[in-house]
Amino acid sequence: MYETTLPSLLITFREALEAALIIAIMVTYLKKIGKSDLNKYNYLGAGSAVVLSLIVGALLQIFYGGLGKVASQLFEGVASLTAVVVLTSMIFWMSKHSKEIKNEMEGKIYQAVTQGDMYKITALSFVAVAREGLETVLFLSASFIQDMAGTLLGATLGILIVLGLSIALIKRTINLEIGKFFMFTSIMLLIFGAGLAGYGVHELIEAGENSGIDFGFWGQKPFDINPPVNQDGSYPILHEKGIIGSVLKSLVGYDGNPEWLRIIVYLGFWMVIGTYLYRQYTLREPTDLDEADYNTHDEILVQVNTIA
Repeated sequence: MYETTLPSLLITFREALEAALIIAIMVTYLKKIGKSDLNKYNYLGAGSAVVLSLIVGALLQIFYGGLGKVASQLFEGVASLTAVVVLTSMIFWMSKHSKEIKNEMEGKIYQAVTQGDMYKITALSFVAVAREGLETVLFLSASFIQDMAGTLLGATLGILIVLGLSIALIKRTINLEIGKFFMFTSIMLLIFGAGLAGYGVHELIEAGENSGIDFGFWGQKPFDINPPVNQDGSYPILHEKGIIGSVLKSLVGYDGNPEWLRIIVYLGFWMVIGTYLYRQYTLREPTDLDEADYNTHDEILVQVNTIA
């Protein structure tokens, strides 16, 4: 129990703060051009996106609850791999396009104001928050299946930390360097993503085997380093279902007896995605979000606090 707390906390924290920063850029720009009264359309879009994300999350859990053994394994596998794809796409997108966010959003807002299309502002904020919200729902759905209490705790802590961080920023007790923050969290999400990809493959293999499918070499387990179960039926702490082992399983994808396919997917994910991120963050130019720390520091922090 609670092995998914840290991954859930990190994904919720990153997504919530990312959404808050994007909305903050919009709110700040409207204030700059003397149109603060239009922020009600901004908040309408953001609030609607949050409600949509909660509804989608609830529907996914209701759907999962009515599935049988094989169907639930299929669902877990597909949900996990889908979350990995979305998570990876989000990391790729942010590493490539974060430099364009501020100018792009301000340009669209200016166009909406000059054309008198106020609900375009609502649409902009809705899309920005819905993207982050649905990404969070997909990731947390996979974690929720494994550990409901840990996932809820992590998500709650993530939201509370964003609120606390916003207060600390506005009081100038800390100074957040946005560029380094996203680089660090991208690396952490890479670690979680590799483990989640391996877990998804494992669940699909189990679903196939329970349906009579023989995966041959790909389904074979080359080793088993799990300690024997204790005489009382409990698991040793380093067993993948033990206290420490279960935490490592959630954090880094630890598995004492993985299938060959799971090993290949896990290592392949690290090699491909890890190499890409290394090149992006070592060769990239400063981004708009980096510059927000220095160029619009005070205004962005005030608005982040307001949104959060």
